Amino acid sequence: MARMHSRARGKSASKRPPRTKSPVWVEYTPEEVDDIIVKLAKAGESQALIGTILRDQYGIPSVKLHTGKSVSQHLIEHDLVPVLPEDILNLIRKAWNLRNHMEANPKDLHSKRGSQNEES
Repeated sequence: MARMHSRARGKSASKRPPRTKSPVWVEYTPEEVDDIIVKLAKAGESQALIGTILRDQYGIPSVKLHTGKSVSQHLIEHDLVPVLPEDILNLIRKAWNLRNHMEANPKDLHSKRGSQNEES
């Protein structure tokens, strides 16, 4: 919601605390984290989902702080990089879903506009 007089939005969002090294309570070694990343990538998970799984299920708040490399750098080392970048693949999936929806509902003008914006 915008401020009343300045028309600017506030800064209400959760932020990660600034850290320079991995927390001491992380139980995994960097080699084990690398193995987990490779296992998840071979299972077909995206880079963003790998980071979320590591945070939520394994208790690793930041892969880059713990191993010194990002998830994408780990995937590049093991030749597990997808053909298309993740953001472009998500755009293609969204356009595909909108196109299927438009075939089933040709009079949905709001979705037609969204489909035009997405494809442009």
